[in-house]
Amino acid sequence: MTFEDFALHERVAAGIRAAGYTTPTPIQQQAIPAVMAGRDVLGLAMTGTGKTAAFALPILQRLMNGPRNRTRALIVAPTRELAEQIHDAFKTLGQATNVRSATIYGGVGMNPQIQALRRGTEVIVACPGRLLDLMQQGHGDFRHLEVLVLDEADHMFDMGFLPDIRRLLRALPSERQSLLFSATMPSDVRHLVDETLTNPLTVEVERPVVANTVDHRLYPVPMHLKIDLLEALLKRWDARRVLVFTRTKHRAKRLAEQLDRRGFFTANIQGNLSQNKRQQALEGFKRGDFHVLVATDIAARGIDISMVSHVVNFDVPDTEDAYTHRIGRTGRAEHEGDAVTFVTREDADMIRRIERRLAAPIPREQLEGFAYDAPPPRQLDADQRRFERGSSPNTGGPGGRGQGASRGGSRGGGQAGGRRDRPSAPSAGGNRRRRSGPSVNRG
Repeated sequence: MTFEDFALHERVAAGIRAAGYTTPTPIQQQAIPAVMAGRDVLGLAMTGTGKTAAFALPILQRLMNGPRNRTRALIVAPTRELAEQIHDAFKTLGQATNVRSATIYGGVGMNPQIQALRRGTEVIVACPGRLLDLMQQGHGDFRHLEVLVLDEADHMFDMGFLPDIRRLLRALPSERQSLLFSATMPSDVRHLVDETLTNPLTVEVERPVVANTVDHRLYPVPMHLKIDLLEALLKRWDARRVLVFTRTKHRAKRLAEQLDRRGFFTANIQGNLSQNKRQQALEGFKRGDFHVLVATDIAARGIDISMVSHVVNFDVPDTEDAYTHRIGRTGRAEHEGDAVTFVTREDADMIRRIERRLAAPIPREQLEGFAYDAPPPRQLDADQRRFERGSSPNTGGPGGRGQGASRGGSRGGGQAGGRRDRPSAPSAGGNRRRRSGPSVNRG
């Protein structure tokens, strides 16, 4: 099958060529004809299967006919990063259609978003919290809405957004086409499907639990030596695109600062950052300005970062699904990747569960020449003790000093309190200290 088989409008086809797409993925082959036919669709597929284009292309095809200057399609996503990624897909695929799209989420100013709603932008990509805020203020006319997409529904459930989604559904026209995409199907999401979709076509993409291009390894290590082991591995790999996951926002910020002090070009992305800072960190990582990106699980799903050579679980994830989503950032598009997990004695139970999910044991390795028997420091400052315990500071409000800027960065970033899709405090969006030697301007 080719994209020509869908008989898309020539201007939509031009966007496909501009995006470099050649052959539809399995979910695109199954979903695009059904969506074009007006069916409600339940898509069960993980990130990286091409599901964004599976709904974007038929929506663009639909919007080529009919009136403009009114909101006709609404896509709801759990995170700002995913909303931006979907928005970018519409801009690329719809570049010859004159169909407009805009994003709505917290952490940035409301005025441009209000203007986008007032202009009747045809495609709105939104996080539920900010969208509900604006609707309660009287902004947004969804009387002409034709298509609703709920993307990453299970992630929205994990983030506690389902009550907001139900409030949003009550405010939208009942006569519409509805599409829901989810990687997994917990009972709450199943109930949402029953409430939202009418006689849906279920499209399920079978794929391995993890890509067979990923090499998994465990590195048993005492908690106090994790940072030293990570430094040793980074030096050995000499990699230019490494994604490191931590358990908490504070640990992500603290680890990025420590790696930066040790000479690595490092940024961090976590919920305390303003949207601008998070976007700067992501874009800098994609461009190669930063070689290491330290993240919480907020970056594990829906974020399209190609050519990540290594994923490091600095902290073991809380669930088997989280492990799968984290390591799904590497080994993409048939490129080989490495998934490295640091484990302590307390992680044994979760590792057994992950291995059952993979249906295979994960090899245990030790780094040759690394001093695994080095004792912990005799004295640690309060922040370091919290870091090694995996907890956050409890001074200065949520996150304590962890909300401030790293040395060499700027404070600020704007706080808009209230909803879950907004950062809870200002912070710095990536460390920009100098390495030893000549100064380097990294933008």
